[in-house]
Amino acid sequence: MKLAAHELHELHELTMSCVNSITNMSYMYQHIQDPEFKSILERHYPFHIRDYNMKVEFLTQAEGAKMELPLFKEQGKLSDYTQSPVSQYPPVQPRTSIQDFNDREMATAYLLTLKRAGREYAYSAMEVANPELRSFLQTAFMMSCGHAYDMWQYMVQKGYYPLEPADQTMISKIGAMYQVVPENQEIIQQALNKYQGQNPIAGESNQMYQ
Repeated sequence: MKLAAHELHELHELTMSCVNSITNMSYMYQHIQDPEFKSILERHYPFHIRDYNMKVEFLTQAEGAKMELPLFKEQGKLSDYTQSPVSQYPPVQPRTSIQDFNDREMATAYLLTLKRAGREYAYSAMEVANPELRSFLQTAFMMSCGHAYDMWQYMVQKGYYPLEPADQTMISKIGAMYQVVPENQEIIQQALNKYQGQNPIAGESNQMYQ
């Protein structure tokens, strides 16, 4: 596939990152003890393989990638998205002598990997010029978001990730700073009417194929 020099370097870095992610996920799958964590990784794993293989196609095939990177619908699992379900957070300390990772360490590593990948996909999507490559990177960003959301909820449920409500007084004070802009201006109404029904967030994430 014809690529600009900067696109080649972006794709190379992202592909190398995939090699690292898949290798780590393969290790984790053999060592995870918690069935719930293992089932999350099992669900995510094929999508990371497809993501990697599509990058290889972009790098090696004249026509680019011919496969699709599907997205599954995100599922909210918490009963309260402002408050942790646990009363106390289990303490943690970095270990300096280690034989194998425990589930908490692997979950943390995986979540941080997904967040890093998401930031890299978003940045790269803003930089590349090729329309097909841009579309793929945007979809890969959405994949990282969905997978990170799964892992974040899992870690919140275990008490590994703090979740506390914001102070209501501060919400009111900060919210009072900002005033709504009236949308009855002709230029705004014309644009809103023109694109009515085309809102991408109105659908479900599992419908978003690029």
